[in-house]
Amino acid sequence: MRYLHTMLRVRNLDTAMKFYQDALGLKEVRRVDNDKGRFTLVFLCAPEDEGLFKSAPQSGAPLVELTYNWDEEKYGEDRHFGHLAYEVDDIYATCDRLMKAGITINRPPRDGNMAFVRSPDKQSVELLQKGKPLAPKEPWSSMPNTGNW
Repeated sequence: MRYLHTMLRVRNLDTAMKFYQDALGLKEVRRVDNDKGRFTLVFLCAPEDEGLFKSAPQSGAPLVELTYNWDEEKYGEDRHFGHLAYEVDDIYATCDRLMKAGITINRPPRDGNMAFVRSPDKQSVELLQKGKPLAPKEPWSSMPNTGNW
């Protein structure tokens, strides 16, 4: 058994893409527009996994599948899903870049190791420092949690 992808329903594809692609930096690797079913699927991978995807497009890389149903649906804010997790080279630089893009850091990286943000559709995304945690530093060390993650 091997992990392939996680499917997330999104209410607005453009807003979701601004978060996952523009803010988080994921790469769109495949898109399916289904006129009959009235939905769009967008598959994204982390930049470091792009080579895995290219070598085996159907199963090579762990992917996030954004599912956008063209007709409005009410999903609520059930939190049974949990979260996505991504390893980053520099947790502080990543969080700083996200904040500058207007993303709220719900759980700041006070420990130099872990942070949480939420997508426009309220899915939690965990960011983990690659390797050992970075030394605690301001403004992160004293930054409080904001909202839910």
